[in-house]
Amino acid sequence: MQNNLLSGLKEHENKLLKIWSQLLIEGGSDDGAVEEEESKEFASLFLNALVVSGDLKNSEEFEKVEDIIVGIASSRGKRGFSPRENAQYLITFKQAASQILSELIKEPAKLYDANLQLNSILDNMTILTFEAFMRGREDVISRQVDEISEISTPVITVWEGVVALPIIGTLDSSRTQIVMENLLQQIVDTGSSIAILDISGVPAVDSLVAQHLIKTVSATRLMGAECIISGIRPEIAQTVVHLGIDLTGIITKASLASALKTAFDMLQLTVVKRKI
Repeated sequence: MQNNLLSGLKEHENKLLKIWSQLLIEGGSDDGAVEEEESKEFASLFLNALVVSGDLKNSEEFEKVEDIIVGIASSRGKRGFSPRENAQYLITFKQAASQILSELIKEPAKLYDANLQLNSILDNMTILTFEAFMRGREDVISRQVDEISEISTPVITVWEGVVALPIIGTLDSSRTQIVMENLLQQIVDTGSSIAILDISGVPAVDSLVAQHLIKTVSATRLMGAECIISGIRPEIAQTVVHLGIDLTGIITKASLASALKTAFDMLQLTVVKRKI
């Protein structure tokens, strides 16, 4: 199939852009000046590739076109456009180009071949917009997960020589690693000798979570610090006993206040209410 069936579109680039712009406005997908510049750049590269390229799907020219449509899809995604709206962006371009072709090619067979060829190219590019959108969303989600992990594992210096790490949510292997790293680094930075792990915000403790806690306690002790686990609610205590989890040798307390009092006793500190 010869690409000269589509190469005539280049001569009507301005008209094509005008029709395309109108279709975008009617479909509610227009984004003002940003959209206009992106559309002009895409149309120019696409139509040039139709003229220059001998192989429509495997050419350097069309690789550039694919690169720019991926960039446009990512940009539109960041501006709030959905995958459907990204697909509609190319569908309206196809409609505009098909309208121009129907004016240029009068023979039904040739017009059919030209539209078939146009559909094949732009349908593949539409798939690329979906893939670009998904990659963009995955990057955002991955970054948010990392940020949430950092925020949800703060190590707080509650007293000289005492740090506390309130754990909120479920502990898994990757998060336990972050908890360990943050806690051990804070112990080194502050020279603390006691660390309190508060699990009041952990919804449930199973054998896996318990093993993660035990590993964290062991790592803390290797750093020369003692570890206290606080926030042991009645249901958690029952679960630990039912599962046969051995917490022998680990100091556990029902509340953070109780753990802090134990830490003071270990440091031979007394908090006295001042008389006024």
